[in-house]
Amino acid sequence: MTRIVYVNGAYRPYSQAAIHVEDRGFQLADAIYEVIEIRDGGLVDASRHLARLSRSLAELAIPPPMSEGALLHVIKVVMDRNRVRDGIVYMQVSRGAGPRDFALPPSTTAPTLVVLARAHRRGWSAELAEKGIAVKTIPDNRWGRCDIKTVMLLPAVLAKDEARRAGAREAWFVDAAGNVTEGASSNAWIVTPEGILVTRQLDHNILPGVTRATVMDVAKKEGIKIEQRTFSRDEALKAGEAFVTSATNIVMPVVNIDGVAIGDGRPGKLSRQLRLRFHQVAEFSA
Repeated sequence: MTRIVYVNGAYRPYSQAAIHVEDRGFQLADAIYEVIEIRDGGLVDASRHLARLSRSLAELAIPPPMSEGALLHVIKVVMDRNRVRDGIVYMQVSRGAGPRDFALPPSTTAPTLVVLARAHRRGWSAELAEKGIAVKTIPDNRWGRCDIKTVMLLPAVLAKDEARRAGAREAWFVDAAGNVTEGASSNAWIVTPEGILVTRQLDHNILPGVTRATVMDVAKKEGIKIEQRTFSRDEALKAGEAFVTSATNIVMPVVNIDGVAIGDGRPGKLSRQLRLRFHQVAEFSA
């Protein structure tokens, strides 16, 4: 089957889709993106993802490429044309094309919109969650506005590669004070020995994760206490459990950090509980 992508008003095969060579997303990382889980042919937490996309655009003064309703229509068409029932939809919006210059182009410059859908084998994440993953901590060397979901991901790419070479699946960034900020592509959580969920408070150092927000909804429904605060690498190593959250991982147990087993070295009870309940609480739009 030919894979179809939407680029600037047209649905085209991947091989025929073109973006201007002087697009600011390509040359200057002047762009933002979103990833939404596709499950059983529907979108998970689409409202929160589109709200975050709008916020990221506003923070960078990039005009929306179209209305939310029109964007949802484009997403559904791309999903249908690619016959994706389980997987992800990826959206990227750049400030548009123009002569390469650090100065912002005229406000009339049309933004570039790309939408693609990719199928994933149903159940791969659940299989991984049965064993849990390892994490490697990395000094946080990113810019000061990690709350904006930009495509400036080189520090995360390098951190992920360093983690992979160390036998870990994810990297956790650690700031100069020794506190965990977030994962290279996820939000970071621990469970204290007393059973309290802890994740860093929202600030400019972390992305306001959509899955993070829904997990908090799940925890509240389950009567699980949550603390939004900083936690150190040392505290994480002594935690009863740890996990990461993202649109692709959902709730993924962390069983090892920097070679140290977390808890008993197996996915913990709360991690499994939150993962089991997640899709029962998350918004689903068919």
